[in-house]
Amino acid sequence: MRGLCRVSTPAAPVQVRLLGSGTLLAEVQQAATLLRDDWGVVAEVWSATRYSERARDAREAGRWNRLHPEAAPRARHLQHCLPGPAPVVATSDWVCAWPHSVAAFLEAPFTALGTDGFGRSDTRAALRGFFEIDRHHIALTALTALSKAGVLAAALPGRAMVQYGIDAEAPPSWQV
Repeated sequence: MRGLCRVSTPAAPVQVRLLGSGTLLAEVQQAATLLRDDWGVVAEVWSATRYSERARDAREAGRWNRLHPEAAPRARHLQHCLPGPAPVVATSDWVCAWPHSVAAFLEAPFTALGTDGFGRSDTRAALRGFFEIDRHHIALTALTALSKAGVLAAALPGRAMVQYGIDAEAPPSWQV
C-alpha cells in the first residue's frame, strides 16, 4: 500500500475527491453519501494513511525531473491517483498540516480538515463537531470547493449549513 487506497469508484464522473485517515474514513464515507443523496454530487472516497510518504515521493519525483530535464518525467503517485481539477478535501484526526503537506503537488484545489486546537475530553461525535471534521463539515467543505470552482451555485453551501445545523459564527477550535 502506497498511502492512498481508493475506497469507492463512482460510475458517474467524479466532481470531488474525499480523503479520510483512520477512524475518520467512516465520516468521509458518510459525507459522500450526504453529497450524493442531498445535493446530487458525485464523490470519490480514498483512504489516506501516509501523507508524509506521499509528500516525500512527490518531492523526489520533482527533484529527479528538475535534474534530468531531457529525460521522460517521473510520475508522482499522488498525481496518478488524484489527477485533474476535481477539488480534494482531506480529513484527518491530526493537525491540518499533515494532510496539507501534499497539496502543492496536486493540480486541484485542496482543503485540509483536522483537529487543530487544544485537547478536549468528550464523545467522539461531539469532538468531531467541535473540530469541524464530522460528515456535515466535510460535505459543506466539498460543496464550498465546488461552488468556488463554479461547478455549483454560490448559494448551495449556505443551504447546506442550514440543513446540517452548522453555525457560521462558532469560534474556530484553535481559538477556544
